[in-house]
Amino acid sequence: MLKQRVITALVLLALLLPALFHERPEALAVLTLVLIAAGAWEWGRLNQLRFAPSLALSGVCLALCLLSWVQGWPWAPSRLLWLCVGAAWVLVGVALLRLGVVGWPRVALPLRLVGGVGALWMTWLAVFQAKIIGINFLLSLLALVWMADVAAYFAGRALGRHKLAVAISPGKTWEGAWGGLAGVLLLAFAWTWADGRYDVDSPSLYSHLGQRGLLILVSGSAFLTAMSVVGDLVESLVKRSAGFKDSSQLLPGHGGVLDRVDALLPALPLGMMLALL
Repeated sequence: MLKQRVITALVLLALLLPALFHERPEALAVLTLVLIAAGAWEWGRLNQLRFAPSLALSGVCLALCLLSWVQGWPWAPSRLLWLCVGAAWVLVGVALLRLGVVGWPRVALPLRLVGGVGALWMTWLAVFQAKIIGINFLLSLLALVWMADVAAYFAGRALGRHKLAVAISPGKTWEGAWGGLAGVLLLAFAWTWADGRYDVDSPSLYSHLGQRGLLILVSGSAFLTAMSVVGDLVESLVKRSAGFKDSSQLLPGHGGVLDRVDALLPALPLGMMLALL
């Protein structure tokens, strides 16, 4: 298992890093388009669709992404769009966590499918727009989620006592969540300092927030950290309700695409919202 995880991670990095640092945003857009389409296929499976309907769902998601690309959306960030997407994530995310595992099947299937495809579509658009803004900006968004996850893991292992959502994800603890927040705040302060000291291609997310004061920097970082946890919990809720351990086996040793991007699904659109408002 460890060997599989390492090999898969190396392959993903070999694909991701050149696209991430390429001067043109289209390279990353194409790569993430493939991943998002795969995530839509997994979403169909998690909602009890057979192979062909899941593939059709993936095609719909792909078509929406391509349509927005042709219409020029990636080059025209909309404050209203990201405000609506952000509000939807907060309201729907909280509502789903209140419903819990047993409540998920009561949500109408068309709503589940539309919501999942919409979330994947907006995540792809957020990545594309963030890359156009600049590599430093996009990396700061991605790093927030990565730091929250890594810091929460180690804090939970060392200090975890009180379960965060035992019915949804028994391994998560409040101590881990607070550890993730502490890691993100340290990252935010360090990145803001580095932006001022080094020549970067664009201000980071933290510089955008810090320009409005320390309170906005701290509260904005904390909000995105919390929403990354919501994204993780929502995917866990759906998998547990469907009886799946992983969203698929597309990434050997890592599970599926959704298993790797669940926390990014709310964090990227909400990061764009905070940067543009």
